[in-house]
Amino acid sequence: MAGFGHGTRRYPRSRGRTGSRTGPDRATLGIVGLVCAVAGFFTLGIILGPVAIVCGWLSMGRAWSSRSLPPLIAVVLGAVDTLLAVIWLAGAAGPGTGWL
Repeated sequence: MAGFGHGTRRYPRSRGRTGSRTGPDRATLGIVGLVCAVAGFFTLGIILGPVAIVCGWLSMGRAWSSRSLPPLIAVVLGAVDTLLAVIWLAGAAGPGTGWL
């Protein structure tokens, strides 16, 4: 009965337009990304850095116009974690360390 004044455009959050509620919400993803980014400085930066970047990016809604701060910090710290881990791995396999 979309006619007679009951159009679906007037109620954008009506049934079928709200999306799935089974996955983690954006705030949770932002906090998980932030925790992974901080933990990546101490252990497994090569794994936790990209995880922090992905969680932060998904928490921001895949756009840089997010107003929330934890996802942005998670993306930046995750990138720093990943970069430091790659530099550390490249330095560990450099000349003079016994590797060919």
